[in-house]
Amino acid sequence: MKTLSPLSIFNYQLFVMLEEYLNQFLQHLRYERNVSTHTLRNYSSDLLQFRDYLLEKSRAEDVPVAEIDHLTIREWMASLHGLNKKKTSIARKLASLRTFFQFLIREGIQETNPAKLVATPKIERKLPTHLSMEDAVRFIETPDLNTDLGKRDRAILEFLYATGMRVGELVNLNLKDIDFREKLVRVTGKRKKQRILPFHENALQTLMFYLKEARADFLNNCPPAERDEQAVFLNYQGTRITTRSVGRMVDKYIKLCTNIHPDISPHSLRHSFATHLLDSGADLRDIQELLGHALLSTTQIYTQVSMEKLIEVYDRAHPKA
Repeated sequence: MKTLSPLSIFNYQLFVMLEEYLNQFLQHLRYERNVSTHTLRNYSSDLLQFRDYLLEKSRAEDVPVAEIDHLTIREWMASLHGLNKKKTSIARKLASLRTFFQFLIREGIQETNPAKLVATPKIERKLPTHLSMEDAVRFIETPDLNTDLGKRDRAILEFLYATGMRVGELVNLNLKDIDFREKLVRVTGKRKKQRILPFHENALQTLMFYLKEARADFLNNCPPAERDEQAVFLNYQGTRITTRSVGRMVDKYIKLCTNIHPDISPHSLRHSFATHLLDSGADLRDIQELLGHALLSTTQIYTQVSMEKLIEVYDRAHPKA
């Protein structure tokens, strides 16, 4: 940290300390930018870690934002690297700082963004893990339909693959969001943006089977005052299922389904949805709309996935490859 100059000390009262700015920024993300709970949690975690680093280093109760420069941030990056943090994690924390300081510039508190002077760690972009069409069908059909949980789990897996929605979007679904007649569902994605997604007849049938045969039993397990009558997908206690529960559920079926890639996650069904649509001739911009990506460049990663598959087929099939 810099040593406060006489001029800085004179102007000290003009600067609210870091803690207050962090609170203002997080409120801005929550109420003005309408970021998702997951995104807000990441920003909060990253920035509070930076604050704790500064407090430990300066041995103070708080730090003036005006005293934070790019060298301070670079030192923090180096400390994270020394702790063997992943490059993706370090890059995300740096991006959080850049967004924070950009907010301060917009508010007239800062003139420059010191985080922009710090280089982002080079990251090898990994291709998304996805299932083959055959494995996707086999995996989705793993749950036992003779049990209430199996009926629910089958409907969840079917819906994730049929629509390509995020797990966070799925667990937040309410009954009023589904048009059963037209086979359409309204989902609320990042930054509260809504989009309409179609789903196929098989997904409708598994959903209806769960709603008629299992959901009522889950509700009966819960005291009336605690029931979530609007939630589509419930846990065994009759309350809304969580993303963590869906993750555990997927892990369980991965172990039951032989010869499936062990790194498959709930998000892998979204990747499979996009990859299979592209392989079957769907337009990239249509896939972008279905996935709810703000930028086409985000969707283009699936083009690379399909190209790698094409090269693999070529190498295996061409007599001189």
